[in-house]
Amino acid sequence: MPRFTQLRQWLDWQTTLNPRDIDLGLDRLRQVPALPLPSGQVITVAGTNGKGSSVAFLVAMLEQAGYRVGAYTSPHLLRYNERIRIDGAPVSDALLCDAFDWVDRARGKIPLTFFEFGTLAALRVFEIRKPDVVVLEVGLGGRLDAVNLVDANVALITQIGLDHTEWLGSDREAIGREKAGILRYGQPAVIGDPDPPSSVLRTAQSVGARLYRAGQDFGFRAGELDWTWWGPDQIRLRLPMPALDGAHQLANAAAALMALRLTTLAVQPERSEIARALTEVRLPGRYQRIAGAVEHLLDVTHNADGARALAQQLARDPVPGRTIAVAGLLRDKSAEAVFCALWPHVDRWHLAPTIGERGQPAEALIRSVPDAGRARLHASVEEALENADRMARTGDRVLVVGSFQMVECALRRYASRLDSD
Repeated sequence: MPRFTQLRQWLDWQTTLNPRDIDLGLDRLRQVPALPLPSGQVITVAGTNGKGSSVAFLVAMLEQAGYRVGAYTSPHLLRYNERIRIDGAPVSDALLCDAFDWVDRARGKIPLTFFEFGTLAALRVFEIRKPDVVVLEVGLGGRLDAVNLVDANVALITQIGLDHTEWLGSDREAIGREKAGILRYGQPAVIGDPDPPSSVLRTAQSVGARLYRAGQDFGFRAGELDWTWWGPDQIRLRLPMPALDGAHQLANAAAALMALRLTTLAVQPERSEIARALTEVRLPGRYQRIAGAVEHLLDVTHNADGARALAQQLARDPVPGRTIAVAGLLRDKSAEAVFCALWPHVDRWHLAPTIGERGQPAEALIRSVPDAGRARLHASVEEALENADRMARTGDRVLVVGSFQMVECALRRYASRLDSD
C-alpha cells in the first residue's frame, strides 16, 4: 500500500524528511537504486535570470514542431502539478502520487529534501511517459543541484548574476563555476550571457564541452516590429517579437533557439513554427499584465539584475497615473538592490511578509528602502493587495513584485479577470 493517497498529504510529509530546506549535493540521490532517466533528448537550463523564459521558449518551439515534450520547472505558482508538464499540461494528481510512491519505495531511509523528492518524481514521470524531449530547469546553482543527475544532450546557461550567494558564492565567478557544473564532455553548451564569468569558460574548456557564445556564435538584431536571429553557417531568421514582454526576452529567445538547433532531433522546427511559438508562448508571473481601469502587473523579479531589467521595462511602458507596488522578498535576497533599482519608477510601496523557512517580515524589508515615508507595512500579502487596490485610481498601475508567494496571492485574487482576458 502507498504511504498516502492524496497529493497534499505527500507534499506535506516530504517537507519533514530532511531538516534543511536547501541541502545541496548529489550523494543522497546517487544512493537511490535504479534512478529513473529520460529516454529522449535532454536540454538542461541553468542561470540566474531567464531560466523560466528560456524553458518556455524551448517547450513552445518544440511543441509547434510536433514533438512530445516533458518539462520540469520550479517553483510553482498555484499548484505543485505545474512543475511537471507533459505536452503542455500539468500532470495529474494520480500520476504524481504514483511517482511519489515509487520514490518513497526506492529511497529506503535516505533523507531526501523536498526538491530532491520532486526531481526524482519528475524523472519517474518522464521515464513512464517517454516524451521525445525533456527540458529540465535547474533549481539552484547547477553542479550540486538534483537536476544535474541527468547528463544533458544540450546545456543552456542564461544570464549569471548575484543570487543565492549563501549557497553559491559571493561573486559572479564563484556562481558561474556552480552553474557550469551542468556541462558535459563533447556536448554542446550554449552561453546566453554576453559577458559570462571567466569561470564558465574555463569550466567548459576543462570538461571538453562544445561552446556556443551569445554575440560570437549566435545572436540577434532587434528591429521596431520584428527581430532577426543569426547563428552558425550564416543562418538568418526574421521573426516576430515574442509574446513575453521585455527587451531581455530577445536574448532568452535567441539562446533557446541556439540550444534547439544543437539537438540531434530528426526534424528541426520550421521558421513558421518558431514564429508561431514566439507569438503564442505564455509564462505566468513574468511581466504579466492584467488589463483594466487599473492595470495590474505581476513579476517574480527578486534579484538585482532582474530588478534592473524590470525597471527598464517600466520606463519604456509608462501609465498615465501612479505606479503602486506590492512587494515582498525572501530573506536571502538583496532587498536593497531590488528596491534601489525600482524606486524611481514606483510612487508608493506596500510591503508584505513572506513565509516559510526563508521568509522575511515586512519590518525587515523597510530597513532596505531608500525612503520609508513612501512605504507602508502590512501583516499579509492579502492585506497589502487590498490596500494597494483601495488606493489605486483609474490610470494607475499596481505592480506586484518579488517572491513567487506575492504573485501567487495576486493570481488568486485576480483570477476572475484572468479568466475574462
